[in-house]
Amino acid sequence: MRKLFAATLPALLMAASLAACSEGPAERAGRNLDNAGSAIRDTVDPPRGPVEKAGRSIDRALD
Repeated sequence: MRKLFAATLPALLMAASLAACSEGPAERAGRNLDNAGSAIRDTVDPPRGPVEKAGRSIDRALD
């Protein structure tokens, strides 16, 4: 068990360091598609009240 842990720890540390890299063009394009989908959803199915509107605003802020 210790050998497995000792073998995976360096890999996890390297993966964590790569996770902090800046986003690339594909990630930006994906984020733009997500935002467009949210805008279309709000147009087709607008929030029905202040609570739902606030919930969608919070969702956007956390993304």
